[in-house]
This record gives sequence, structure tokens and C-alpha cells, in this order.
Amino acid sequence: MARKKIGMIGGGQIGGILALLAAQRELGDVVVLDIPEKENFVKGKALDIMEATPILRCDANLSGTSNYEDLKGAAINIISAGLPRKPGMTREDLLSTNVKIITAVAEQIKKHAPDSFNIVLTNPLDAMVYTFKKITGFPKERVVGMAGVLDTSRFRSFVAMELGVSVEDVSASVLGGHGPTMVPILRLSTVGGIPITEMMPKDKLDAIVDRTRKAGTEIVKLLENGSAFFSPAASAIAMAESYLKDKRRVFPCAALCEGEYGIDGYYIGVPVIIGSGGVEKILEIKLTDEEKAQLANSLEAVKKATADTGL
Repeated sequence: MARKKIGMIGGGQIGGILALLAAQRELGDVVVLDIPEKENFVKGKALDIMEATPILRCDANLSGTSNYEDLKGAAINIISAGLPRKPGMTREDLLSTNVKIITAVAEQIKKHAPDSFNIVLTNPLDAMVYTFKKITGFPKERVVGMAGVLDTSRFRSFVAMELGVSVEDVSASVLGGHGPTMVPILRLSTVGGIPITEMMPKDKLDAIVDRTRKAGTEIVKLLENGSAFFSPAASAIAMAESYLKDKRRVFPCAALCEGEYGIDGYYIGVPVIIGSGGVEKILEIKLTDEEKAQLANSLEAVKKATADTGL
């Protein structure tokens, strides 16, 4: 059986780590694509990883290109193309530039890989995945945004660091837009099955929620030139693997709501099942009045960014 083809659109920090992780997990053969000016750069990056595969003991072919025809037959594309944030920039500051980039990417993928499943990472996330869906016209099952997986991972990391426990035993769910209005559902978060609200006082929990909301900005400040890349790439690969292996894992992702949670026509973070059918189902959980109010607040931020796309 032929290996699946995986397109990585954008060969920067995230794109390179995406390619490495996909190869390590033997998810398929990887094509890293970037603009013509960076074609040699991504060819070099792909070759570098390819030369590591004997040591990593994984079978995968990797190549770099600027030609979208090389995506023909791709099962999945992971899109990280776009400007990264720099200190002082909000995700929204990137909007006008990244709308143009995502529009160009979407047009090419529609032409050359019309049957692919697509995961968008580019910020501002909720507006960019909306843009990709609008331009391609792909079914909503095949266009999703990576946000909640990362936000949840950050939250779980901070809880584990605070309590001195394994990250594997911390479970959590984060809803809403990707950014400062995200909504961690604390009453459904547990440590080894024990409600997180019983593991630490409210002020500590509130501080972790606040840090999670600002986690991307914290890393941007520390790096001084660019934004997070290891954790976003790992998050997207988890989603890709669930699709490619039909694992049907439940992730919080930016999915197109059509009535769920009272939201219609917008991409926003909600729990979904990802399997071989793509986004197979949005799971609705009963929210408290406070959680509903927080989600409504997050939706307003998403609506503004989406409107600013002009689509």
C-alpha cells in the first residue's frame, strides 16, 4: 500500500518541526512547500530530516518545493504559512497580511489537492480557518483549525508544573477563540480523575487560566523574534494522526458551528471527533450560565476578526 502524502504549507520553524514529527511517526511522505524565494531553503530542510531518518529509524520520504502541483494526491495539508507574531503584536495585527497569504494557499490547494483534509495553524486562527473554508468551498468536515489542542496542552502543562504531577494524568478542555478570550472549563478538568477544583485553591487556578490565555504572548516575549513552534506543531500532528489512522480522538478544535452552542456560521473552539471522515462530529456539552457568558464574549472577538477578513 502506498504511503499517504502529507503537505506542509510553510517551511518556517513550525513547518520544519511538523515535517520531522510526521516522519518520526511514519504518518506518510512529506512535501514541505514555501514561496519560490525559499524553495532551496525548504529543500535543504527536507533533505536534512531525510538524512536523519536512518538514525531515527523511520521510513518516510521528504521533499521541498515551491510548486503546488507537487501536492497532487495529498491526503492532508497542514498550513502554517503566514507572518509570525513579534513582541508587541497581537494575533489580530497579522490579519490583513495573513488573509492574503491564506487566500493564495487556499486557491492552490483547491486546484491541486481538492480531496484533502486541511488543518490551519496561521494566526489569527479563527479568522484564518474561516478564510480558508470560504476560498476553497471545501466541506466543513475537511477544514479545521488547530487552537484548542494547543491551549489545552498549555493549561495541562501549567497544572502539572504547579502540582508536581505527570502531565499524562491532567485532563482539561478549553473552548472559544484562540487568544485572550478562550474559555477553560474548569469543572470538567481533572487530575487522575480528581476534579481540579479540589486539587488547588481558586486563586492558583485563576492564575493558571490567566497564564494559559497569555501563553502565546509569553513565548513571543521570551523569543524576541517569532512565536511558539514546538507546541503548535505537536498539536497539529496529534490531529493529523487521528485523521490518518482513524483514531477518532476527541480534541478541542476550531470547527465550523452551524447551530451548535447557539453559534451559526463561525469557526470557534469546540470539542470534536477527528477520524477518517475529518471533523466527524461536534460534541455539545451543557454549559453553566457563567461559561455561556464567557463563550459569548469569546464569540464576539471571533466575529470581529472574521468580519475583518472582508469575506
